[in-house]
Amino acid sequence: MGMEEIIEAIRHVLDEKDSLREEALKLTREIVRLSGDTVKAIHRNDLNLARKRWEETSERVEKLRKMLKDHPDLYHSGYVQTAHQEFVEASLLLSYVIGKDYPWPWELGVPEADYTLGVGDFIGELRRYFLHMLLEGDIETAERVYREMESVYNALITLEYPKGLVNIRQKQDQARYILEKTLEDLTRAKLNKSLEEKLEKVLKDD
Repeated sequence: MGMEEIIEAIRHVLDEKDSLREEALKLTREIVRLSGDTVKAIHRNDLNLARKRWEETSERVEKLRKMLKDHPDLYHSGYVQTAHQEFVEASLLLSYVIGKDYPWPWELGVPEADYTLGVGDFIGELRRYFLHMLLEGDIETAERVYREMESVYNALITLEYPKGLVNIRQKQDQARYILEKTLEDLTRAKLNKSLEEKLEKVLKDD
């Protein structure tokens, strides 16, 4: 067989892959956008909208998986991994807020490595939820959120693998910083509340 035939056969394969890549890119952008919409709705306490956006996201994640099932090189690319992380983050936050058990990777239809990276991002979203509780003056709920952050972090930190398998070290470092900062905020809020209660008691006694 001559080189022209070989190159033509390669062109056919790469043309198909390039077309799939474009479709996959479009889907991953939708997954990222809808995952963000889910998170925003949760923080606005619009849980009906959050569920609706999550379902729309889940449908696209499954469509992406089926589309790329014969193309692992595309399925395990960076842009797909990022979309999966965003979906996992939104899924875990929704589960926590509505009081459901956290979903397994296979339930979400994402690879274990992508799920793990999403767990790291989830801790950051829990901090946002924690801050909303502080702003509302609900220190008791804020403390429960912090305890959950601590629990998730303690589970995440047990993973020790090379960067080539799953780049988890950076997520762990970021999560540790977030956890330390959140504890500082919680401690300050509790001290302030204690001082306010003491002042109120003094004023009443007077």
